[in-house]
Amino acid sequence: MDFSLGGRQTLFRDRVRDFIEAEVRPRRAEYESQARAGERWKVLPVVEALKEKARRQGLWNLFMPPAGAHHPADDGFAFEGEPLTNLEYALCAEEMGRIPWASEVFNCSAPDTGNMEVLFRYGTRDQKERWLAPLMRGEIRSAFLMTEPDVASSDATNIRATARRDGDGYVIDGRKWWSSGLGDPRCAVVIVMVKTDPDAERHRQQSMILVDTASPGFRVDRLLDVYGYDHAPHGHAEVTLDGVRVPGSAMLLGEGRGFEIAQGRLGPGRIHHCMRAIGVAEEALGAMAKRLLSRTAFGKRVADQSVWEERVARARIDIEMSRLLCLKAADVMDRQGNKAARDEIAMIKVQAPAMALKIIDDAVQAHGGAGVCGDFPLASAWAHMRTLRLADGPDEVHARAIARSEFAKHREDGRR
Repeated sequence: MDFSLGGRQTLFRDRVRDFIEAEVRPRRAEYESQARAGERWKVLPVVEALKEKARRQGLWNLFMPPAGAHHPADDGFAFEGEPLTNLEYALCAEEMGRIPWASEVFNCSAPDTGNMEVLFRYGTRDQKERWLAPLMRGEIRSAFLMTEPDVASSDATNIRATARRDGDGYVIDGRKWWSSGLGDPRCAVVIVMVKTDPDAERHRQQSMILVDTASPGFRVDRLLDVYGYDHAPHGHAEVTLDGVRVPGSAMLLGEGRGFEIAQGRLGPGRIHHCMRAIGVAEEALGAMAKRLLSRTAFGKRVADQSVWEERVARARIDIEMSRLLCLKAADVMDRQGNKAARDEIAMIKVQAPAMALKIIDDAVQAHGGAGVCGDFPLASAWAHMRTLRLADGPDEVHARAIARSEFAKHREDGRR
């Protein structure tokens, strides 16, 4: 077993790391200043300028795995960017996770990444030309609408939003929330999980359909806060779809194939979040160590108190273990496909946010009162990371899948 990194792995990781350190980190104050000034929901010039630099350097759309055995037949549509394997991208995403808005600089931010992959894998040529091409160029943004306020959306078969056939199109009705990205004024298209046949087999009732956000009847009711943060300029919205009419060509892959698409989309999306969580944890550990080394209490440096030595050591151990599990999941996805990696994906999805949250919490404690205010990024990082224990499936759902897989190994009949 060889744990050394290959040439492309280190090449792209180091290029992303160097770009962030040279171009992104020095402009954090500029970003914060632009974000605070005027309208909350807007396009920030500093991000757009950095996107142009990253694109010129070929650090663009890095998240799409190369075409191969686990991709659909190629229809000739050219994906703009440098496709990386999941393992190669894992190393880059960790670096992007160190600064909350860095992913957008490389056109690698959620939910656009997952939506672009859905369109590339399952979209028709017309759907790709209309929506995927401008997403790849960073001209528009998108959102993914699955979660609903009136049902337990951890079980997606509960969804109530409907799309009914009407002539040569569909009429969509329903409510969604936690629709990430709808606060961005460039959000032009959403992928909506809907119920198309309530009488079909349980996992064939749902479909995914494309909706232009300018469609009559598509209404953003409110933008939600997260632990008091509005998450501008990205944002999470509650949405009403009231008789929204779309053409039949807006259906993705076909009626009843929503769960099939969801499994193809959410696997990579889950691991991308986990990759970034490791970067968040590294930043928190670095901030904690610097703070402990710079403060004195009861006659000696806080860093020399045994309780803090233990916490810092535990943080390093947990980051290293989590990184190895994340890289293993990415490697299995590359070699055997997303389905084969479902246990590893579920495990890292439970582990990574919890690990990062513990380290951020310790870093807040190390900073004292400063840790809970906006002078440092720790409080907002904690709020964002806490949502990952719910996003793309709550901990309990993934733990259940892990346990069932484990039980299956020890059952005589092998049933899960």
